[in-house]
Amino acid sequence: MKSLFTLVLSGWVLLLPAQNNTSFVNPMIGTDGHGHTFPGATLPYGMVQLSPDTRIDGSWDGCSGYHYSDSVIYGFSHTHLNGTGCSDYGDIMLMPTMGDVSFDPKVYGSPFSHTTEKASAGYYEVRLEKHQIQVRFTASTRVGFHEYTFTQAGLANLILDLNHRDKLLYGEIRVVNNRTLEVLRRSEAWAKDQWVFARIEFDTPMSIARVEANRSQQNDFYTGTELKISLQKSVNAGDKIKVKVTLSPTSYEGARLNSSEITGWDFNQVQKNAEKAWEAELSKIQISTANSDQKTVFYTALYHTMMQPNIAQDLDGSYRGRDNRIHKAEGFTYYSVFSLWDTFRAAHPLYTLIDKKRTADYINTFIKQYEQGGRLPVWELASNETDCMIGYHAVSVIADAMAKGIHGFDYQKAFEASKHSAMLDHLGLEAYKKQGFIAMDDEHESVSKTLEYAYDDWCIAQMAKILGKSDDYQYFMKRAQAWKNVFDPNTGFMRPKKNGGWDKSFDPREINNNFTEGNSWQYSFFVPQDITGMIEAYGGNSKFEAKLDEMFNSESKTTGREQVDVTGLIGQYAHGNEPSHHMAYLYNFIGKPEKTKEKVHYILNTFYKNSPDGLIGNEDCGQMSAWYVLSALGMYAVTPGIPEWTQTQPLFSSATIQMEDGSRVTLTPETPKSRLGITTVPTNTQANFVTAPKIVPVPVIEAAHKAFKDQMQVTITAQHLSHKIFYLVTVKGADYSRVKRTFVPYVAPFTIDATSTVSAYVMEGTQTSQTIFASFFKKPNTYAIAINSTYNPQYHAGGPEGLLDGIHGTTNWRKGDWQGCQAQDFEAVVDLKETKSISTCKTFCLQDTRSWIVMPTQVAYYSSLDGVNFTLLGTLTHTVDPQDYENSIHDFALQLPKPIKARYLKVKAINFGKLPEWHIGAGGDAFIFVDEIEIN
Repeated sequence: MKSLFTLVLSGWVLLLPAQNNTSFVNPMIGTDGHGHTFPGATLPYGMVQLSPDTRIDGSWDGCSGYHYSDSVIYGFSHTHLNGTGCSDYGDIMLMPTMGDVSFDPKVYGSPFSHTTEKASAGYYEVRLEKHQIQVRFTASTRVGFHEYTFTQAGLANLILDLNHRDKLLYGEIRVVNNRTLEVLRRSEAWAKDQWVFARIEFDTPMSIARVEANRSQQNDFYTGTELKISLQKSVNAGDKIKVKVTLSPTSYEGARLNSSEITGWDFNQVQKNAEKAWEAELSKIQISTANSDQKTVFYTALYHTMMQPNIAQDLDGSYRGRDNRIHKAEGFTYYSVFSLWDTFRAAHPLYTLIDKKRTADYINTFIKQYEQGGRLPVWELASNETDCMIGYHAVSVIADAMAKGIHGFDYQKAFEASKHSAMLDHLGLEAYKKQGFIAMDDEHESVSKTLEYAYDDWCIAQMAKILGKSDDYQYFMKRAQAWKNVFDPNTGFMRPKKNGGWDKSFDPREINNNFTEGNSWQYSFFVPQDITGMIEAYGGNSKFEAKLDEMFNSESKTTGREQVDVTGLIGQYAHGNEPSHHMAYLYNFIGKPEKTKEKVHYILNTFYKNSPDGLIGNEDCGQMSAWYVLSALGMYAVTPGIPEWTQTQPLFSSATIQMEDGSRVTLTPETPKSRLGITTVPTNTQANFVTAPKIVPVPVIEAAHKAFKDQMQVTITAQHLSHKIFYLVTVKGADYSRVKRTFVPYVAPFTIDATSTVSAYVMEGTQTSQTIFASFFKKPNTYAIAINSTYNPQYHAGGPEGLLDGIHGTTNWRKGDWQGCQAQDFEAVVDLKETKSISTCKTFCLQDTRSWIVMPTQVAYYSSLDGVNFTLLGTLTHTVDPQDYENSIHDFALQLPKPIKARYLKVKAINFGKLPEWHIGAGGDAFIFVDEIEIN
């Protein structure tokens, strides 16, 4: 019986059916543009995502496997990612065809039309036009249910292609009987070692038509890294073949157990069950609006937030851990697919409101991944840590849950895991702990990492406070202020530092390797843990308001690298990517709620639409939609970890939220929402919590260059004139064993004339800053260089002289030590200033194929006495495979048979050219990266 609610009107009592929220879900939203969603059948947080694949080339807009602009379906696979910016999944692909069997996707693929597509919550339908096969899909949590209706008589084929989309490391197909297959697929893409077991069951006997296996082919057991099978059956027009595909991350036995989710072959009943499952979840929030498009956008957004994280355990609790061993979840459900850099901002705060039990399950999963993998997840996928994106934002999810009084996980263990992740020495953390910030010299994306680590450290401090750990609280609250060390009060921006000082070529609009998918505008407001301090740093409320206004009113154009993620620009605000998502709410903190409302409602009404291109950027595993859900309700978590919602005017006249304890809360524009769904958590009163002292920002060491010829002046400054600076100069090779060395007060700029390291710190009263260091190198020669090619401004290595400074870049080219030119050969002429005897020449080049940086095909050296007439000395090739995806450095060293006399040396490196078909950027132009030229 349908659920009913009562309406009393003029004495009449009417019984009306309750709102069917699933009818307002449009899975096509986000499948066009850069949304990267998929339209197929799945259940809330389900293991199976059964959906069509129209992209098999690994292209960026095909990350989900489907793009609305396509017209060919290559098959239907059972795992898909919702809105990510990296491609993976597409496991266990089946494709129905008729007639002769081909394993070529271009042959077995079929045209389709959007006019025959139907997609709803838990259901997908399409007609394959090549053979007029009608396809319907639905699913349970772990089982995908297929129904194929053949409108023509003949031989029907079902192709299982395990080489679909990503690299097959190893596959198995076991023919159990003529109705059952068992399959193992180990693959490599974004996740380097993904395991999927499957049980495929047919409602009718099938025969093997063809097998392709490059290893074992015997006794109905096939293995290999090339593995495909086609099953066949003679059909009449109108005949149906139904298939159930059950997944397991652990074993064939797990798949067999999981197959019990669907016991019969009643497709319509399974579809109804899927719809009920979605209705139960979507009914947690009931909105009231007469605008049907708004309803569709809202409930599709809520639907997108519930497509992940995904259940990653069998029915008996067995799961594959981060150690690649099989474990059993006791008392919680184990999940996978944690896009934490995105989802800590809005998706996980939303879950604390409507899904407290799952929030605890997520954190229990984090703890197990720490125990079995050595640290908390960063971007976990299928029990693999991809290390995509930055920060250790699992701590934000944990702190937010603890602050809001959510239980069901071990607080002490969660704190242990969080502290451990923060105390590692990788990804710039060693420098961050030592000097209070990350410089370009230490790690790429240095500004973003400094800012996000600082917020995460604040989260750990909040956990410590709840648990009564005073020393840890003090320590992490100091680290949480690291943002002050990359804030430049003179420009009003967060800026990259290099060798102790500000990087000199600074444009706040420039997208480069100092920021993560953004620029300085999009990161200069990321201090959610200390908004009051940030406002003070900008000069108070009025100046902060002016800065926000300037950001929103600037030209909607960025400079530097083209970043496809940075979309939805309002000035320099970029709603299509996550770093901007809290910014409109910052007006609330300076008493300007009307400006928050204006910006939030503009975004709600402009960047979210009921159409395939209805998302302004990647869905990013529910984050883009979670922003909409919370903002439409009139609330947002600007600082996850503070048990409070920031409020604004809601989009709807009313909304009712079903709480997990059975209670309901109805929201109107006047309803206070700041403490909605939050249980007060008392701080451990037994601990002595002294307010953490404010840190003293580190000084800035400035000089003309990192390398110099004869001598160079060094200047040291502090953020405030009242700060006292102390410094120490250590000359390389000097003997200090008999000298007592101390830091001395800085009075004025000083000169160095030898390779030296300058150390400095600042004192404010009795407090000192952390000590910073800058290294300056006296060049090994006085050579000059002229670059005849044009290098990319982002990859300048300090200009032409950077190729002769004796400082070698590492394989982490994003730190800025390499000079890169694209779509051209590299050519430079070195002037030795006088005629010299030359015996060896070296040029160091780098390869990072994934980033379009490929070794030159050859390097040639020429000598000259006059700089006009050059003689070829020799040409060098190499054996570095362009398909080797490990970053590598190769020195093209020419050893001359006997020394020659020359004043000028020309180096010419021949560009690799267009990227070939096997590359994700096929057809694009390769880079050459050069760092150092050495002549002896």
